[in-house]
Amino acid sequence: MDKIYDVIIIGAGPAGLTAAIYARRASKTVLLIEAKSFGGQIINTPHIDNYPASPHISGYDFASAVYGQAEELGAEITYEKAVGIEDGAIKKVKTENNEYKAKAVIVATGSENRKLGVEGEDELVGRGISYCATCDGAFFRGKTVAVVGGGNTALEDALYLSDLSETVYLIHRRDGFRGDDATVNTLKERKNVKFVLNSRVTKLTADKKLKSIEVTDKDGNVTELEVNGLFVAVGRIPENQNFASVIELDGSGYAVAAEDCRTRTAGIFVAGDNRTKEVRQLVTAASDGAAAATEAVRYINSLKQDG
Repeated sequence: MDKIYDVIIIGAGPAGLTAAIYARRASKTVLLIEAKSFGGQIINTPHIDNYPASPHISGYDFASAVYGQAEELGAEITYEKAVGIEDGAIKKVKTENNEYKAKAVIVATGSENRKLGVEGEDELVGRGISYCATCDGAFFRGKTVAVVGGGNTALEDALYLSDLSETVYLIHRRDGFRGDDATVNTLKERKNVKFVLNSRVTKLTADKKLKSIEVTDKDGNVTELEVNGLFVAVGRIPENQNFASVIELDGSGYAVAAEDCRTRTAGIFVAGDNRTKEVRQLVTAASDGAAAATEAVRYINSLKQDG
C-alpha cells in the first residue's frame, strides 16, 4: 500500500474508536485495523449503566453509535489482524495479508478475559455470567452471586458485591489468596460472604439464565450452589505480544505507558485495556483514546515543524 496515513489505529473498540474521532476532528487521516468486529468486548454487554449520559443502553447500540460517529467523520476501517509494527520515520503496520503505512500508530487492542473453560460459559455471558462486577453488579441487587478468583480483582469484586447482593460465595482453587490480606480480613467480617476454598467451578446449570453452579473441591467432593450470577475474576490476557518489539511490556503482558499513552517508541501509543493502569472500564478506555489521539496529533505536528 503506497498511501501514508497520519494515524493507524489497531483495534476498533471504545478506545480505538474514540481515538479515531479525536484524530479526525484534528483533520488527520485515519485507518482503523480491526481483527474481529467493531466495538470490542462491550458489544456483548446487554446493558450499560455506568457510562455518563448513556444509561440503559446496550453494548451493541453504544458501539454502533461510536462507530457511526467515527465513520461519519471520515475514518476508514479494514477488518484484518495486525501482526506487527515496524518502526521508522514512517511506521509500517503489517497484517496477515497487507502492509499499511502511517506517521503514528495507536495500539488499542484491549485484553481478553481469562475464562474458566467450563461448558456453556460463553453462552451464558450476559445471562448470569459476567467478568466485571462494577459493570454488572447492580443487576444482582438482593440476589445470590458467586465470585471466582484469588487475586485483588476477585477480592474487590466480592467486597463490592457484598454491599449489593444477599449472599456472595467467594470461590478459589487454593486455600490462600494472592490478594491483599486487609481485603481478605474485611471480607471475613461480612456475614453475607461465604468462602469456598480449595474448589473450582466444574459445571453450570441454566434455564435461559444461570440457575446454579457445581463446585468440586480438591478431594473430589461436589457441591451445587444456587446462584443468580457468577463473576469470573481469574485474570485478563492483554493482546500486545505481536508488538513487543516496539512496546515495552510488563510482567503480565500489559503495555507500559502513563496517562499520556506514550510508549518507549516515538510515534507509537497505546490506549485502552491493554495499557498498564488501575481502572479498566468503558469510560477509561474512551479517556485513553482521547489522550492517545491528542498525543499522536502533537507528534505528527512536530514532524511538520522539524521538516
